[in-house]
Amino acid sequence: MTSLIIYWAYALAWRATRLLPESWAYGLANRVADRIYVKNGKQIERMRSNFARIHPGLVSAELEMLVKEGMRSYLRYWCDTFRFPNWSQERIVSSVVVENEEFLRDPIRQGRGCIVSLPHAGNWDHAGAYFCATGIPLTTVAEHLDPEKLFRKFLDYRQQIGMEVLDLDSRVIATLAQRLRAGKLVALVADRDLSKSGVSVSFGGGPARMPAGPAILSLQTGAPLITAFVKYEQLGIRIIFEGEVPIPQSGTQTEKIAKMTQICADRFARRIAENTSDWHMLQRIWVDGDFQDRGAE
Repeated sequence: MTSLIIYWAYALAWRATRLLPESWAYGLANRVADRIYVKNGKQIERMRSNFARIHPGLVSAELEMLVKEGMRSYLRYWCDTFRFPNWSQERIVSSVVVENEEFLRDPIRQGRGCIVSLPHAGNWDHAGAYFCATGIPLTTVAEHLDPEKLFRKFLDYRQQIGMEVLDLDSRVIATLAQRLRAGKLVALVADRDLSKSGVSVSFGGGPARMPAGPAILSLQTGAPLITAFVKYEQLGIRIIFEGEVPIPQSGTQTEKIAKMTQICADRFARRIAENTSDWHMLQRIWVDGDFQDRGAE
């Protein structure tokens, strides 16, 4: 019964948000975000804990403002998602600014394939839609959600954008490697992995684990691994690419994977520190227990 309620809540929001005038829809999203913030539930507690970890010296009032902005950014993502089917390709493309776009387009043009690793920030679906609309369809991976009907709805949504979405299972690395050898683009959200296969990294001053997949794919296929960060602008998004993560010349396969993943973690941490409110991380990241805010009152 709970799964059915969750599905219909999302389905209703998806439909109702599209019917509202745009200014009303985003105004409502802000009010909902502020209400969630005031209720101070588990999502807000986790966001506060994560943000405090990124900014350990932040005073309480500044941290609270950041958390409130963070929840508004998160609800903006959902409002975008619900309204996205109404957007024209012209709007999708014109509302994106890209820095260092050649880091992605050059290897694709050369037939080498390209792996983009990025954190849960801004609107990564909008970023994916931009590249699909400009001639570079991409392959990505989605963790299976419950309820199944909701997972299928999000799968259809991303496929309509132009993405190929693979279910996260034991065969996914082999399939992604196949796409890369065919010169395709693979984009992976890769700032959290608490499974046994996650790579241990230092992230924001503490121990965390991140997926090994991006580094493994680069080592297996020779496709360049680059990183991206997506942040919100007033009228759209900005995608910031950073160049190829070098493949270490020495060390075991495990050591190479660890070094490459650490470079990604360092880049993520730096960008998140600069644009924290657009980091939509409402789950546990660090593996050393909850972080206590050390900011002054």
